[in-house]
Amino acid sequence: MKYVDEFRDGALARGIANAIRAEADPARSYRFMEFCGGHTHAIARYGLEDLLPPNVRMIHGPGCPVCVLPVSRIDAAIRLAAEPGVTLCSYGDMMRVPGSDGMSLLKAKAGGADIRMVYSTLDALRIAGEVPHREVVFFAIGFETTTPPTAVAIKMAERQRLANFSVFCNHVLTPAAMRALLTGAGGVPIEGFVGPAHVSTVIGMAPYAFCATEFAKPVVIAGFEPLDVMQAVLMLVRQVNDGRHDIENEYARAVTPAGNRKAQALVAELFEPRAAFEWRGLGSLPLSALTLRPAYARFDAEARFTVETVAAADNPACDCGAILRGLKRPPDCRLFGKVCRPEAPVGACMVSSEGACAAHWSYGRFREHAKANDNTRAETNEQVPA
Repeated sequence: MKYVDEFRDGALARGIANAIRAEADPARSYRFMEFCGGHTHAIARYGLEDLLPPNVRMIHGPGCPVCVLPVSRIDAAIRLAAEPGVTLCSYGDMMRVPGSDGMSLLKAKAGGADIRMVYSTLDALRIAGEVPHREVVFFAIGFETTTPPTAVAIKMAERQRLANFSVFCNHVLTPAAMRALLTGAGGVPIEGFVGPAHVSTVIGMAPYAFCATEFAKPVVIAGFEPLDVMQAVLMLVRQVNDGRHDIENEYARAVTPAGNRKAQALVAELFEPRAAFEWRGLGSLPLSALTLRPAYARFDAEARFTVETVAAADNPACDCGAILRGLKRPPDCRLFGKVCRPEAPVGACMVSSEGACAAHWSYGRFREHAKANDNTRAETNEQVPA
């Protein structure tokens, strides 16, 4: 496929890896956080960590929109779906994320709630038109990438005069989470970020400037292909070596400095920042999420149904919060691969297609098991007399 296969060239990837190995100072440690879950999966899928020298480490960040939503908001969505006459529409990943006491939207649906999986906001609008006697609520989640489609749906509902359509808004803001990590929200020290790809096509480059000006940390926005990620790592290594802290754009074929101004204007028209919002693993962060402006309050499910958000804790045995902060890797969790697997997830990081645990389960575990088996065979051979 044009402009996809070109970014998966193994020889070029090895060439970039050789450049990283040659330029990375063996006397120092490089710790870079890939914020986006798409990058995490690319790193695991293509075995990119195996190409890096030991002193260049990739750290998984809170870039999975499903993973960062706290239990309290999932519980609120389940209670909302239990309201008489309510049809809740949700993206597929959210259906299986555990709430309190092991409950989920999928289990609530099995118990009789009218919960429907949709592929887009337009599906939710269509359902609202088909069942005018019911209140149709769209469970809106995601970073800046998925916020414009929610805004479009609300504008369409306004034009179509759909009085039975509303949004349970859980859209969160990437820069706020990056700031929290840099100010010590229980995370691991890092030397720079591999900046998110799709988010940056919307917001551009300027919102990351504080990383450089306030924290002296470089950001390199990167695409999702293996060569994109490897080139971004090389650019970060060079910045650290030079003592620079710039916002650079490796993904120039899709991201512009200004981003998508039309999408930005639409979001600004409909949404405003919340005073604070809870993130899984990061706690309550100021100005880190969006809510509908008063002019569009009639489309706000939280106002229409008085949705109560009750504090709720994650399963104490699950390390998803620590993984989202970069403090742990998926295999460090005692539940990983045992009671927590994709078919029976305990934590959100194992559910989502962008979750770090799901990525490691799908790709990374095979390499680690192979290494473990090799070590076992080597130890066994040493113990066997010639």
